[in-house]
Amino acid sequence: MSRTGSGQRAYIGSFTAEGGAGVTVAAVDPETGALSARHATDAVPNPSYLTLAPGGEVLYAVSETDDGAAAAFRVADPARPPAPLGPPVPVRGAGPTHLALAAGCLLTANYGSGSVTAIPVRDDGALAEPSAVLRHEGGGPHADRQEGPHAHAVHPDPSGRWLLAVDLGTDSVWVYALGAGQTPPRLHREVRLRPGSGPRHLVFHPRGDRAYVVGELEPTVTVCRWDAASGGLDPLGEVRVLPAGTDGPDFPSEVVVSGDGRFAWVAIRGHDSVATLALDAPGGTMTLVTTTPCGGHWPRDLTLAPSGRHLYAANQRSGDVTWFRVDPATGVPTLAGSLDAPAASCVVFG
Repeated sequence: MSRTGSGQRAYIGSFTAEGGAGVTVAAVDPETGALSARHATDAVPNPSYLTLAPGGEVLYAVSETDDGAAAAFRVADPARPPAPLGPPVPVRGAGPTHLALAAGCLLTANYGSGSVTAIPVRDDGALAEPSAVLRHEGGGPHADRQEGPHAHAVHPDPSGRWLLAVDLGTDSVWVYALGAGQTPPRLHREVRLRPGSGPRHLVFHPRGDRAYVVGELEPTVTVCRWDAASGGLDPLGEVRVLPAGTDGPDFPSEVVVSGDGRFAWVAIRGHDSVATLALDAPGGTMTLVTTTPCGGHWPRDLTLAPSGRHLYAANQRSGDVTWFRVDPATGVPTLAGSLDAPAASCVVFG
């Protein structure tokens, strides 16, 4: 899943149940990175995570509710608010937290039910009824958080052949083979990570042969080797994303990597910071450089701007999106501004 794009618009997802505006469209100043809100729609409850179709004319959102749904919006006209493309489609799973486009389908990770849903996308960008619900099994050592599976994110690999579903409840990444057309994904293998780490999200190295899995239940990133030929994901080691002696409790939320593969950043809730990590040339070793205050409270999401010069943190509990200038030599971000955005949960560019 691409977290960057082209153009001068940003889309902010938020929790309407916590006072959020729903989906907010913001103009982006390409030089300063500043955001200016333009439109919003609350047509879908709790659109906590968003993704754009190629070309940027259709925006997709999960509806993070107990019933669980996904929705499509037409966003081609910057002078108008996003327009729903039909009614929301039930995902037949609870609490969808993440989504991605792959193989002609919208895929959702359903945290509450521990499943992945495949929803075919029609020619006009609207959503059909789900074609498959893929259910995970298992649990982990944290009885309060890992009593069962909790799929938290879905990420297509750079080759387009595989889908990686990150499951916090089972301490694993489920690798699915993507078929031709709108064929539902097929389970290929489950890759176990360290028990109790609570994997949440994943990002690929720009070269495509490394993947980095951020844990929510412990402040770590697991470095993995990725083989697109075989669909093999092999954990190589872990790195802590907080300095030694940090008391916590702290809950990392997102990991992003620079376009040149030199740096990675992790948003950390509780500590309310952004960790900067340096990567070696092969991408197999991460070193913590420093942590920087996120400028708000509870950074649920972290996004790199299309230019690579700015980072954006969606701070859910302080109700704002903050942006940072990135030092190209050190990777260290410096706070540059903020936009009020109650219950902000993600930012995507298009």
